[in-house]
Amino acid sequence: MTLLSPNVAMDDALSQVLDIAKQINAAGLSAAERANVAVSYVIENSGVTWPLSVQREILKAATAALAPGTPSANLKPVLEVVPATPAAVKAATPAKSPQPRPQRPEAPKSAAQIEALPKTTPLVREPSGDLMNTSNEVVKALSTTLDFSKLVSQPRVEQEQLIRDAIRTVSEERKMRLNGREVSDLVTAVLADMLGLGPLEALLADDTVTDIMVNGPHQVYVERSGKLVLTNIRFRDNAHVFAVASRIVAAVGRRIDESQPMVDARLKDGSRVNVAVPPLAIDGPTITIRKFPANPVKLEALVKGGSMTQQMADFLAMAAILRLNILVSGGTGSGKTTLMNAMSQFIPEGERLVTIEDAAELRFQQPHVVRFETRPPNVEGTGEITMRTLVRNALRMRPDRIIIGEIRGDEVLDLLQAMNTGHDGSMSTLHANTPREALTRVESMAALAGFAPGTGVVRRQLVDAVHLIIQVSRMRDGKRRITSISEIAGLAGDAITLQELFTFDADPSSTRAEVKGEFRYSGYRPKFARRAAEYGLGDALDALLGG
Repeated sequence: MTLLSPNVAMDDALSQVLDIAKQINAAGLSAAERANVAVSYVIENSGVTWPLSVQREILKAATAALAPGTPSANLKPVLEVVPATPAAVKAATPAKSPQPRPQRPEAPKSAAQIEALPKTTPLVREPSGDLMNTSNEVVKALSTTLDFSKLVSQPRVEQEQLIRDAIRTVSEERKMRLNGREVSDLVTAVLADMLGLGPLEALLADDTVTDIMVNGPHQVYVERSGKLVLTNIRFRDNAHVFAVASRIVAAVGRRIDESQPMVDARLKDGSRVNVAVPPLAIDGPTITIRKFPANPVKLEALVKGGSMTQQMADFLAMAAILRLNILVSGGTGSGKTTLMNAMSQFIPEGERLVTIEDAAELRFQQPHVVRFETRPPNVEGTGEITMRTLVRNALRMRPDRIIIGEIRGDEVLDLLQAMNTGHDGSMSTLHANTPREALTRVESMAALAGFAPGTGVVRRQLVDAVHLIIQVSRMRDGKRRITSISEIAGLAGDAITLQELFTFDADPSSTRAEVKGEFRYSGYRPKFARRAAEYGLGDALDALLGG
């Protein structure tokens, strides 16, 4: 192919750009991105610097020609991956036939194989320091030369083109040579900075990240596979962090400032967000995001990940089918909500579920689910809708099961009463470190409703209402495990009797890098065996427990 010469016509230049662009696999790339890669390649190999006006016209025409719906009978992918540099494009272009796609590795068949996989490898590349610096320069340039309202109102293609022009101006002023992929990354970064959540967009798109923690502009941590990792993501300054935080809370009709320095919010994908700013946050604004998978985790995945044994998973599935009332206890980030989501797959589809949460996190898999979320007071201090109000309202909605995301206060009494009045199969979580401590926490929360701690009324309600307490823990090696499944066996005098069914015994040789141990079944036959027989599952329970 003949490269551009100084007197090449515009039509010839466009033809050569399209020639290159049509040989690039379109998967995951927009028409504008493919056009930009092709323009960069042609310029790189021609030795000619096009005026910005010419570049813009060719990019615009090439983008339109490559847009979906444009006839492209001769479009035959040659490159499976867009090369990082124009030289790589040149090397790959002569291929005469499509390169075979690499075979996917077989799905791992055991927990050991899963453990061997590189879980901490991010799915989305974090921007380099140079890229972020250039992005900041482009944002500054645009803030003085571009009408922001005009940018917002433009179609995506026009937004990208306006930003590409600014990128080329900045790169020429700084004498930077950017390849097509770098320009595309910059366009994405600048759009995110001006219209989205800035540096956080890449982390939100990364499925290996479960938590994002912004401690000021220069410390952004994430959790991957249970491990906290410092990223190379940086904000420009505290004002930049504050701007992103304000954008988050504004989307849910809230504001963040000195008069209201703490706000809980939720992103469009359901991710839970907490924002704190000075004067409460001494070192600058902080943003904490808890992400949730688009598809709920199933019990089989938790078995493969080492959170429990297959026997324990089958037991929990049966507990859901038998409509046992369950409390899931554990610390922050221990996997309580994940476990409830996983167990929900065994709730029969014919039941009506009502879920009540402070921030919607539950992703139940049934078709008949009514979801409620509490509402904090507004800036005038009015309009609050509490958990207890929603629980009482749920009782009037003919629910089969009531699921509370987390009990924290006097709503515990309404939940216990619901469990005792025909709403079997209800579940909730609470913060506690052991099953015994969970019982104490319930009594303490009941005191908020006027019951003195230690009174027999609350304990009797607990014994009559709750069947199982499941204890989950995030261990030193970052793995989340079920450490205990206990049945409330009854009252012995004034004390509640717990009978442990399953437990995880840690090995003394465990290290911080790897907690070793063994899941054990106690051999105890649970009290609800009679209920299993009534459901026609008595033999299945005996087979499961080896009875």
